[in-house]
Amino acid sequence: MLAACGLDQLVGDPRWCLHPVVVMGWWITALRRLAEAWAGDDQGKLRLAGGLITLLLVGGSGLAGWGLEQLVLVLARQGPVLTAAGLLALTIALASALAGRSLEQAVQQVLRVLPPAEPPTSPPHALQDPESLIAARQSLAWIVGRDTADLEAGEILRAAAETASENAVDGLFAPLFWMLLGAGLWSLNPALPGPLALAWGFKAASTLDSMLGYRQGRLRWLGTAGARLDDLLVWLPCRLVALSLPLAGGKGSDCLQLLTAALRDGAADPSPNAGVSQAAYAHTCRVQLGGCNRYGTQVRDKPLLAAGFPPADRAAVQRMLELNRRLEWLWLAASALPAAMLSFITKTLS
Repeated sequence: MLAACGLDQLVGDPRWCLHPVVVMGWWITALRRLAEAWAGDDQGKLRLAGGLITLLLVGGSGLAGWGLEQLVLVLARQGPVLTAAGLLALTIALASALAGRSLEQAVQQVLRVLPPAEPPTSPPHALQDPESLIAARQSLAWIVGRDTADLEAGEILRAAAETASENAVDGLFAPLFWMLLGAGLWSLNPALPGPLALAWGFKAASTLDSMLGYRQGRLRWLGTAGARLDDLLVWLPCRLVALSLPLAGGKGSDCLQLLTAALRDGAADPSPNAGVSQAAYAHTCRVQLGGCNRYGTQVRDKPLLAAGFPPADRAAVQRMLELNRRLEWLWLAASALPAAMLSFITKTLS
């Protein structure tokens, strides 16, 4: 898992390589077509079909990961060459469940093309290059769901900060949590589902939510099961991030205080996790997030998070990305200590 996290930070998700999430997307698209052809507009049938799609995809992804784990165990008994090949395959597969580097690259691209900040003494919009602003909006549109066509620099920075915080939980820390939990199960009994099985199972639920979890049209019923499962699987990792993030920011004494603030501010968000994760980063970095967002013809007022602090700027977004890197290694270090102690005790008793 250490090697997988390092590989993810080093190369991210190469576009030339077929990614497991892409395969999951193919299956979701095919199953959705079958489900809608069978259920039509019948709400009950759509809910049933959504539950079956969720069961098939999450169960199938978990079984695929478990099968690869068992294959690695078999190869480990066939000599050093096959052992190395199996461990390499497992490392690459584990890295595919993490999206830390790809998230950082996407956010950095927005910052890279965004016009520089205006000095307080300059005339309004004096340094805002229209072409650079358009490029920043286009880059941002790849990673957020809101409309970006009319956003000014300040709103672009707020959107970048919000996606850097929310997607850090969804794309990095939640799969890492299930990976660590699977490693714990595997250490107890290698026949049990391990880190890859749980990580791929989570990624399947997350992909279902991103593709079907919309409250519009038939998806209002077809995507319910996947969205609810994703909310459930992210709930605990999200709150662990909110609790431990101050440690990564050098504010260990404020952990409980900042967790309480994140839970308070995030409670107003319709999502049980998005508001909490964004609020945790907002309070840790001392910037205000939330506000008015446009989605097509709809305008939604998101709750203000860490109200009263200055709006997010470049430094705050960079700080959030740095916190993600620090917290990832903090989680790994925190899990390695009890693992080492358990291994020592087991060897001593045996």
